[in-house]
Amino acid sequence: MQMQTQNQNETAKQPEPPKTREEVLKMSLEAREQEVMMYQINIDNYSMALDHIGLLSRQDREDLKEFANQLSGLLVSEQIEQKKSKIMLGVIKQQLAGG
Repeated sequence: MQMQTQNQNETAKQPEPPKTREEVLKMSLEAREQEVMMYQINIDNYSMALDHIGLLSRQDREDLKEFANQLSGLLVSEQIEQKKSKIMLGVIKQQLAGG
C-alpha cells in the first residue's frame, strides 16, 4: 500500500507533456530566453576576465596569454551562438503572435 502511494506521488510530480502547438511554442520560448541569457552571462564573464587580464603586469599577461586566447575564442563563439539563439527566439515569438 505504501509503495502504491509513493508511485502515485511520483506520477503526480511529473509535469504533463504539452498537448498543443501553442504550449510547445511557449515552452520553447522560455527555453530560448534562458539560452540567450546564459550566453549573455558567459559573454559578460569572458569579457570581464579579458579586461582583468589586461590590467595585470606584463609578466602576468604573458603567463596568461594562452588562457586569454582561449577566452577570446570562447567569447567569439558565445557571441555567434547567442545571435543564432536570438534569431530562433524571434521566430518563436513570431509564431506565437500568429505570424
